[in-house]
Amino acid sequence: MTKVVRIIAVMVMMNLLAVYAMYVMMSYLTNVWKIGFTHAATIVNIFWGIVSLSPLVLSFVADTFTGNYWMLLLSSFACSAGMGILTMSTPPVLANSMGNCSEYRPECIGQGQKVLFYTAMPLIAFGVGGHVTLWDIFMVEQSDGAEYIIIDKRTFVGISAFTVVTFVAVLGLPYVKPWSLRFGIPAICTLFATLLFLSGSCSYKYVKPTGSPYTMFFQVFAAVVCKLFYSFPADDTELYEARNAQLHRVPHTSSLRWLDKAAIVIPTQTLDEQWWRLCRVTRVEETKAVVRTIPVWLTFILCGVVSATPLTYFVAQLDHMNPKVGRVKVHIVVFIMPYIIFVNVCGRCYRKVTKSFSGSRLQMSSFVGIITSMIIGILCFITAAKVESRRLGVVRSHGLVDKPDETVPMNMFWLLPQFLLAGISEGILKKSVVFFFKGNIPVFMEKFFPHLVDCVYGVGFMGNILSVHVLGKISERGGKMNWFQHDINQSRVDKYYWTLSWLMAVNLVMFVVAAISYCVKELDVRKEQAAAAAAVQSAGGGIRFIDLINLVNSQYRL
Repeated sequence: MTKVVRIIAVMVMMNLLAVYAMYVMMSYLTNVWKIGFTHAATIVNIFWGIVSLSPLVLSFVADTFTGNYWMLLLSSFACSAGMGILTMSTPPVLANSMGNCSEYRPECIGQGQKVLFYTAMPLIAFGVGGHVTLWDIFMVEQSDGAEYIIIDKRTFVGISAFTVVTFVAVLGLPYVKPWSLRFGIPAICTLFATLLFLSGSCSYKYVKPTGSPYTMFFQVFAAVVCKLFYSFPADDTELYEARNAQLHRVPHTSSLRWLDKAAIVIPTQTLDEQWWRLCRVTRVEETKAVVRTIPVWLTFILCGVVSATPLTYFVAQLDHMNPKVGRVKVHIVVFIMPYIIFVNVCGRCYRKVTKSFSGSRLQMSSFVGIITSMIIGILCFITAAKVESRRLGVVRSHGLVDKPDETVPMNMFWLLPQFLLAGISEGILKKSVVFFFKGNIPVFMEKFFPHLVDCVYGVGFMGNILSVHVLGKISERGGKMNWFQHDINQSRVDKYYWTLSWLMAVNLVMFVVAAISYCVKELDVRKEQAAAAAAVQSAGGGIRFIDLINLVNSQYRL
């Protein structure tokens, strides 16, 4: 087990180097390719959108077909190949074979380099997404489900030393000027980590895929579509439910009545003939529990839109600002790392604070946590708008509007507060969302809810692209200048930040309304289920007594 821990730890640290390359991608595209900063932001947002959306798909494939080991190995090879191809796409590497110049200038980037670049990005996104999704699950498999893994002192010291070395490398790598080396060193490290993971294959415990809970939801919706034109039975007891008293059962409710069609029995066919088109009432009710959360989930999409800005427009602001503190030159990654650290640290701190909470206390604390994170997000963009207005004032006063490559005489540490506020907001929100729904969804789905949070953020990353396009079109009405020009010095990103801040304020109100409505509906559903369970129990039905107790107790979670 100790060997497995060491291998996984090395893979995690090597993956950090690969992710670093993506953190500075905005600078590479604007400084080397010389494309517009909104175009560069689109590429970066699509990448992180794929990374955020992939856990939902990869977890389904791993649970249904491949198993976690093979999916993790495949994603590791994809990440290694992607980093290698990305390195090859830089101008000096294949300059002679492609007949291009070897300097880091846009005219030295031919069609071949562009093809390599756009091939590398989805491979890296698939690899990073697979690692994020499957590492923790794979470790649980290797530890036989244990929450904590005991390692010896030597392994702990080795992992700690390697972690420190990796962080030093991440902070030192930006000072390597050639981009081919900035991408090449992580490419070599990820290849080494992949081969190391492969070398330990004989030591791993292999768990066969047992199926994904997502299949149940697909089946319910497929059954509803197949029986779209069937009428509901006069008596709800005619809906299909297994009569085995040992199975977990959830009483039928009148909520989301249209989903009940999945439990309608077709009298002209046997049960075996309609196995994929027929679902138990329990499965239908569990699906309803997830569907009822959708209105609340929709209010989190804008949070994903907001979360897309630190690695795109914040980085574009940092570019060409004064990077020196005294005689020490500070790189952009020094600002990105605190943002990433705050996302994780704030999430863990929030988890420790709410660890002892349960039931209504946990849901109320999560409700307050979400509101707090949204308020911090609003403050983040008010701060960002103020700082950008000041930066644009400095740009104009020094005549740098048409000189995007010149250094703006304003210290980049002005932007540190907005990075920290963004990290705090995202860290609290991601944990709060999971705990807000805890206890109101099927237990087997709770471990997949972090994936749904990532998925919503992925939609938000894509939505960021749409928001920039739409707001740009609106801003140029009446012959006015578009807020988003080719470079950031000519643009009005401050107005974009102000727009995001008031949109977040509106979204906050929408969340409060949606959350209260959700809680009220859940309370009504629990009361209805408890009454139905009590009726069945008094009539000598087959529902288990423990299910009745759980249903009655669940009324007080809200």
